[in-house]
Amino acid sequence: MTTTVDQHTAEDGEFVRDPVPTGVGAAIRALDDHPQVAVVLTDPVPPEFATAVARHPARVVEAGADPGMAIGIAHGLALAGLRPVIQCAGPFLGRQSAQRLALLGRSGAGVVLAASGAPEDLGLLDAIDAIDGWTVHVPGHPEETDRLLLSALHDTGPVYLGLSSRTNRSPHPTGGLQPLRRGRSCVVLAVGPTLEPVLRATAGLDVTVLYAATVRPFDDITLRTAVLAADHPDVVLVEPYRTGASAHLVARTLVHVPHRLLALGASAGERDIADAVRRFLRHGPGDPARP
Repeated sequence: MTTTVDQHTAEDGEFVRDPVPTGVGAAIRALDDHPQVAVVLTDPVPPEFATAVARHPARVVEAGADPGMAIGIAHGLALAGLRPVIQCAGPFLGRQSAQRLALLGRSGAGVVLAASGAPEDLGLLDAIDAIDGWTVHVPGHPEETDRLLLSALHDTGPVYLGLSSRTNRSPHPTGGLQPLRRGRSCVVLAVGPTLEPVLRATAGLDVTVLYAATVRPFDDITLRTAVLAADHPDVVLVEPYRTGASAHLVARTLVHVPHRLLALGASAGERDIADAVRRFLRHGPGDPARP
């Protein structure tokens, strides 16, 4: 997908914005290139799909504003042997619909949900965590989005792509946790579009920075290795949605390693991250004080 990215940072230097809906170009190209791909569109329909609707009327279905209808159509398409992509805005799915969607994976109906907007509005991560088999991507750049969406279309299991208007300046590898900076004081795990604020907030600090564009399944091996290589087994988790959404996975990964965990969520800007990490590092591993 060719995307024009606004290279001006926000007022606090937190992120840049992508004015074009991410994933749309990759989905349209997939319709042209792969006859097994179908797309279920929900309101508001991205105008970029107008030509695709005309070219592939049997494989592009407009479901309106009814989440249940969109999920049902996608289920039917999957059972018919197609690989359906539900293209929607984050607030489109409430918690009940998210649970229905998550349960589709258990039924064997492989669907791809490409949801733009605020992942915390979906309640989807909690539903997915209760059911095995889902893959969850939170790309931090349009090129990563295209790469992960095309990969999902060649997969067979259920996949959720949390697409944000926030974007890092450069794409990064998307397989597992990627070490982008090595340090000894602690490990900072940045998810998706939080990477740029994290890198700036921790500049000059002796910390390891890991980047994750895929959060389910969780790369426990890389995290454990990085934590054991640090002087202190401390972890800062920065996610672009609900604070602590992956904290239970960090705890499970380090269940036999006494550690401290600082979790930050969508409301944390660059200055918040910088202040919180510095306070966190000032307290030694034996000090119960929290940031």
